[in-house]
Amino acid sequence: MKRLEEIALFTSDIDAALRFYRRLLGNDPVSSQPGETATFIVNGVKLFLHQKSYAELESGWPADEDHLAFAVDEVDREVETLRASGCTIEVGPRDFYWGRSAYLRDPDGRLVELHQTTAPPGRDGPA
Repeated sequence: MKRLEEIALFTSDIDAALRFYRRLLGNDPVSSQPGETATFIVNGVKLFLHQKSYAELESGWPADEDHLAFAVDEVDREVETLRASGCTIEVGPRDFYWGRSAYLRDPDGRLVELHQTTAPPGRDGPA
């Protein structure tokens, strides 16, 4: 089962984005780090704003790129199914500090994350 979990937006001006989404949504973020991030919850979906850093990250995941994140029960199983249907997985599945994720792109090149917050059977959690 997949459900939309997160929309991540990267911005060159986090303060302006924060003001805009406060006005648009009519409420304050549920969490924020000044100059870095802000998180709003909209009907159970996380709208996550990131300050764009343009830094080269060595973590193996696409950096500074807007994306949609879908929660799945088991990332590895979803990746196998998607590969069998002809999809190309760009990154993962891998363990990150936020859980286990894999990334692919839709036909227009938009980044899509498959995210698993719980450890798969036989694993103790993120590495």
